[in-house]
Amino acid sequence: MTRVDLGNNVSIWFLAMFTMFNCPGLLNSQNSDSSLNKLSTDQIYEKAIEIRFENPDQAIELLQKAHADFLKKGDTLKAINILLEMPYHYGQRVDYAKSYDSLWFALLLADNIKDEALKASVYDRLGRLYSFYKKEGKAFEYLNTSLEIKKKLVEEGELDITSLVSNYYLICATYRELGKPEIGKIYLDSCFLRSGNVPNQIELPYLQFEKAFILANEQKNDEALGLLSEIEPWFLEHRPSYLVLVYTYWGDIYRNLSDLNKSEEYYKKALEVSDKYNSHLDFSPLVHEKLADLYVNRKDFENAFESLQNSKNLDAQFFDSRSTINRPLLEIKDEFRQEKERQARMIQQQRLDYLEQQDQISLLQRVILIGTIVFLLIIGFIYVKYLRSKHKTEKQLIRRNKELEIQKAKELLELKNKELAASALQLVEKDEFLRDMKSKLRKTTGDIKKSEINKILRTIPSNNTNHWEEFRLRFTAVNEKFYDQVTTQFPNLSQSDQKICALIKLNFSSKEMARLLGISVESVHTTRYRLRKKLGLERSDNLEDFISSI
Repeated sequence: MTRVDLGNNVSIWFLAMFTMFNCPGLLNSQNSDSSLNKLSTDQIYEKAIEIRFENPDQAIELLQKAHADFLKKGDTLKAINILLEMPYHYGQRVDYAKSYDSLWFALLLADNIKDEALKASVYDRLGRLYSFYKKEGKAFEYLNTSLEIKKKLVEEGELDITSLVSNYYLICATYRELGKPEIGKIYLDSCFLRSGNVPNQIELPYLQFEKAFILANEQKNDEALGLLSEIEPWFLEHRPSYLVLVYTYWGDIYRNLSDLNKSEEYYKKALEVSDKYNSHLDFSPLVHEKLADLYVNRKDFENAFESLQNSKNLDAQFFDSRSTINRPLLEIKDEFRQEKERQARMIQQQRLDYLEQQDQISLLQRVILIGTIVFLLIIGFIYVKYLRSKHKTEKQLIRRNKELEIQKAKELLELKNKELAASALQLVEKDEFLRDMKSKLRKTTGDIKKSEINKILRTIPSNNTNHWEEFRLRFTAVNEKFYDQVTTQFPNLSQSDQKICALIKLNFSSKEMARLLGISVESVHTTRYRLRKKLGLERSDNLEDFISSI
């Protein structure tokens, strides 16, 4: 079951129980008073507030109807405000059980709509309710819970700091009822420091009443009487039912001053106000006890007995729920709260189980994700290593192929150079052959005419210039890079020098060079010597090695 479903079930169950115990005659009252049907829900609520003193029973019925109507309309906020109003009316009739039910149902609704300010108000009233049963621990637990909630709201800027006055006032009043006015004084001082002109704030006469009680406890009776005289007109106009408390403590002050007549007068005033407004009935037995004690001091035992009897009768009528025998009634009523808390704990446990499950799922997802990432990294590493190995192999293959190509080019170059050298030697041999032939023809004597011999001699070339040019072109075509580098690096070389370089490149000997160039071997050596100087070679440098390296 989800949190929402569980919360709705609790709300429905609690509403049914609340209606069963608190509104048994609601439908009858609606049918019996048709005039209410003409009023809006807000007007019904205002009517209940208007007649709460004159006719408290009808006021409660009107509040119950307005509450039910607001719930049907979905106006939870107004429904809660009515529930907070009901304990006041039930308290006037000493019906604390219904007050208790109203407050816990209000707390449930306030919790559902997440209204912290309303929850604080409910905790205030619960604290006061527990104080009536003299459960000091529980009372201050709820009162302090309310105070902490409001302090947090003040820090967050949702409430003004003066809103804390109501909390300090209720704590002060609780200490008064528990007979600890010296502690209550601390909270009362905070009330005066923080009080201001803000809506829905504690009126000053209530604070002055608490101050008067504390002054009387400090034996400052005259000051206390002065304060009570000042605030009496305000209560007569705005809250006459509260005069039950005012007159009771007023009578206590006169009794402390040993003015028994005045004391009796104010005790009786308190009882008259209680009877007139049907309010503070829980105080009536106490007032009668005070009167009985006063009559005993006067030796008026007859009135003392009557007052004591009235006190016992009222206590039996209204306070059985607070007696030793029936005090467990409040604990029985705690079943409503305990059921809600049990449901809340169940929701919390379900939420914790859900979060733990989500944590486990998240952990599993993270493990799977990390495993996937590691797997992909391994695959990626292997793939990258494979690519590098493949690339390295390809580079080695390319380098090997290139080396083979270079080697083939060198071999081809050497082959062509050998062919070129052979061709050059053939040209040399051809020229030598032609020279020999010309020499023999000149020496010939026979039938051939001399003019014909001269004609044949003219057709035979007598120099090797054309042969050398043909050789240079073929050499340049085969050794293009060599020729370009020689002309670029050594631009001062003459054509004769370039010829010598070419022949050295082809590994021609000096004798072969002389035959090819048509010069003597000594001339070749001289040309080689001059070439070494132009190339900047030292005596130790080998000319053939230098030319081969170009």
